[in-house]
Amino acid sequence: MGPAALRTAGLVRPLEQLGYVVRDQGDLAIARDAGTLPSKEPRNLAEIAAWARVLSASVYGCLRDGAFPLVLGGDHSLSIGSIDGVARFCAETQRELFVLWLDAHADFNTLETSPSGNVHGMPLAALCGEPGFEALLGGGTRRVDPAHVSLFGIRSLDVGERALLEARSIDVVDMRTIDEFGVVVPLRRILDRVAAAKGFLHVSLDVDFLDPAIAPGVGTPVPGGTTFREAHLIMEMLYDSGLAGSLDVVELNPFFDERGKSALVLSGLVASLFGRRIFGHPVNR
Repeated sequence: MGPAALRTAGLVRPLEQLGYVVRDQGDLAIARDAGTLPSKEPRNLAEIAAWARVLSASVYGCLRDGAFPLVLGGDHSLSIGSIDGVARFCAETQRELFVLWLDAHADFNTLETSPSGNVHGMPLAALCGEPGFEALLGGGTRRVDPAHVSLFGIRSLDVGERALLEARSIDVVDMRTIDEFGVVVPLRRILDRVAAAKGFLHVSLDVDFLDPAIAPGVGTPVPGGTTFREAHLIMEMLYDSGLAGSLDVVELNPFFDERGKSALVLSGLVASLFGRRIFGHPVNR
């Protein structure tokens, strides 16, 4: 229900007012082969893999056409497909791929470390080449260099996940860091790294990145998240940098929302990433 709620909240109109041409491709679909779907495996790996392949092809096609893919979810397992498509494009154009993961959770569990077995807690581990995800990615090839991943706003980790993050030297900007330095200093450091490499930045935004007081429409809320203005400042800095080339907006569950509050906040954040300002009229990139 998340994509429908975002459309109802008016996601597209502010982008058109900013001068963008927006093409809504609608909700993607997968072939319902009675022999394989729905998956009989635990955690629905076969079905998630089918969705990932369809989404990967769509995102890759958008980038090849010179468009900016904005992917609406749905849970965070969709990033397996969206980032796979971005990785294919980056490999073809010989650009280094960087990922900015805006989330309360690291989503770096594996099939062995996950307490729940939910794949939406595993996409980064899969994309960074951890074993056990061959069915999801059509082989064990790593899509993202762990050194190019930045987790931002993290405040909830599982024990096994924490150990993996330390072992892989993943860049983690937790809420303690943000409490001390704000969002500007750590984000500028990340953006400087991407710019120095002339890299492509994929942004993956989970609604639980925000404090649940301002965005309650999520199934896994964690208190102590970013504020309204901190989140908008991040999006404004991303626009100013000109580095972001694709975006996921995930984990919105309207069933838990309050009169569309979370959907409206997310729609406003997307507009900020595309250049909407409190004052002035920026030139579109």
